[in-house]
Amino acid sequence: MRNSADYWIDKAADADERLGSEAWIAAFNRRALAHDRHLVNLAEYPARRSRAEVEGLIAGISRAGSMPLHFLDGTRVTSADYARYQASLALDAIPQTVAVRFGLVLERTDMRTWPSGDVVYRTLETIDLDRFQENGLFPGDAVAVLHESADGAWCFVQSYNYSAWVRRAALALGPRSTVRAYRDAEPYLVITGAQVDAAFEPPHTATPDRVLDMGIRLPLEDAAADGSFRVRLPVTERNELAFGTARIAPQADVRVGYLPYTRANLLRQAFKFLGEPYGWGHSLNARDCSGLMVEVYKSVGIRLPRNSGQQGDSPIGRTVRFGPESSSEDKLAALAAARPGDLLYADGHVMMFLGIDDGEAWVIHDTSNTGGLDGRAGQVAGGSKGVLVTPLTPAPTPGEETYFETLYAIKTIR
Repeated sequence: MRNSADYWIDKAADADERLGSEAWIAAFNRRALAHDRHLVNLAEYPARRSRAEVEGLIAGISRAGSMPLHFLDGTRVTSADYARYQASLALDAIPQTVAVRFGLVLERTDMRTWPSGDVVYRTLETIDLDRFQENGLFPGDAVAVLHESADGAWCFVQSYNYSAWVRRAALALGPRSTVRAYRDAEPYLVITGAQVDAAFEPPHTATPDRVLDMGIRLPLEDAAADGSFRVRLPVTERNELAFGTARIAPQADVRVGYLPYTRANLLRQAFKFLGEPYGWGHSLNARDCSGLMVEVYKSVGIRLPRNSGQQGDSPIGRTVRFGPESSSEDKLAALAAARPGDLLYADGHVMMFLGIDDGEAWVIHDTSNTGGLDGRAGQVAGGSKGVLVTPLTPAPTPGEETYFETLYAIKTIR
């Protein structure tokens, strides 16, 4: 019964041990913001950025791919296409000093390499991995707005852990103080299910329902007479930031305040995504390997960098690292000392450690592997892509080496 969180929780004697109090988590997040260059404290974000700084951020994302790319009709992305994308950046329109604006995200939306909805892929085998997709943002996320595209339909934004292009229609801009007050409001409700729906009350009933993903924090107004939860969500009124009241069903998987930070809760949260299809950069209404870990840890209040490489290289947490000189025995010894909920980093991938069973290290992870997994990994129907429970050592990467062979770090967030 390895496909059950309870199976692994029962094997861990200290699964319910509290690994950190709310005060410890707040201090951890402050240290992470101070020492991890991939995390940004929007509460202290500069009110002005230089033209060179904004251009540098855009250039770090909006650049031609190193490998050939194709549109969905099979045609090649050409230098003329990249010239068109480059022109859409409107870099000449960036002033010498940029006055930073702030806003809140209205609905789940994509962060893109370019200000474009064009979908591109590398090979037919990976046609579902849109290489212009960078990340996802969620209702209530705060962003700093640094620039607009040539047509004004896109904004280049900075979230707490990523910068890229977002559709302007998905944002509501407002005073920085209003954005900050919304993000810090108490009491608050945390989405602890994989996804939860929220429906707006009058006068915003014409506003589409919101899909709320795990880890989202929302100001809680009260509980309705029927036991449902009433929360505040950003809307636009006369093109300005406003707030509406939305209702979440009483049986929804939510919690007032973050979940206690325990290994048992980390495992329970990860297993809520079991069987979900893989979604590169939060595409396809799903998530990828690092997005999965970000959302699981967000549900206990801990903020992580966005990408697996950024997480693995981060100075946060306690990290055991492996170099070219590390042997298989070194890695196996470190795995024997690992604890459920620890994060394992291989080249381009992150997994959550579950435990040792029958002499094998097991993980839960969101994999884009298209080459098939070892027979012992056939624990979940639906093929070899998505959130799976697998043994570590035989799980192949899309290349020739296994995740175990390219394992370079084990991180404990403590």
